Amino acid sequence: MTRPDQALAERDDPAAVEAVIARVLGVYRRWRRDTPVVQMRADWDQLFGADAVDAQVEPVAVGDLLGDWVVAPGADATRVMLYLHGGGFQVGSAYSHRELMAGLSAACGCRVLGVDYRLAPGHRWPAAHDDALAAWEWLLSQGHDPQRLVMAGDSAGGNLVLGALLRLRDAGRPLPAGAVLLSPWTDMSASGESYETRAASDPIHQRPMIQAMARNYLGEGADARSPGVSPLFADLAGLPPLLLQVGDRETVLSDATDFARRAQAAGVDARLQVADGMIHVFQQFPELAQARAARRAIGDFVRERLFAPAAASSSSATRHPT
Repeated sequence: MTRPDQALAERDDPAAVEAVIARVLGVYRRWRRDTPVVQMRADWDQLFGADAVDAQVEPVAVGDLLGDWVVAPGADATRVMLYLHGGGFQVGSAYSHRELMAGLSAACGCRVLGVDYRLAPGHRWPAAHDDALAAWEWLLSQGHDPQRLVMAGDSAGGNLVLGALLRLRDAGRPLPAGAVLLSPWTDMSASGESYETRAASDPIHQRPMIQAMARNYLGEGADARSPGVSPLFADLAGLPPLLLQVGDRETVLSDATDFARRAQAAGVDARLQVADGMIHVFQQFPELAQARAARRAIGDFVRERLFAPAAASSSSATRHPT
């Protein structure tokens, strides 16, 4: 396993972490095999969503998709993070991730665009991946300089970010200045060693659940070990700088650590941060000290990418984006 470049130094009271886990399990345990997906999505939005955040929220049509601009006070309108939410390709939305996006907008000093891509089982592979790429191309069509853009995503959204980067690279299209991956799902075959070594410590995600979510999205149309489906198995050379954050308790820990190792071996500036005692996408819980520390670390990484003199000078001829 790749050693982390940095461990998030803050520590949380175990009781605070257990309270977060209880909130999540309170929703998961209500779901049965016959729970309608519409109900699951509503439950997910209720669990994570927030009507009031310290940011301006503006609905926007992103080509054929819908999304939200989330803009914290003082954010630079010319610098943008494209955020792709997690939820196993089946649940999640721009609304469920609104608080997280508001926090990232504040930490990074940029606008955040959250997109509601198509979800399974109504829309299987490669619908969500196509939508992620379309959202990026929409931003470029609005006049944004790619060197003033970053991508970010959690869990399945991290998979979408990496899939888009690989497709853009292969097509010779402009790449963002960097990307942020929170507990990224890079291996949809769930082959990493942490599915065994972290099985007892992860209170939520186990290998059968991960594999079931993969089947739900992929259907019969794709191999879970295909590089286009699982970025862990792709040629990673030529990707932009990456920041990966993951909790040490996660069964998907290997998805981050193994990917970071392979990316570094391919010459990519891939930084790995592991949070001790943390669960899947812990950054979504601002009551946790390590979540707040993780957001600050993301802000440092993104500001380094978006506010560097090179990014500003390369953008001088770009028309003002909408």
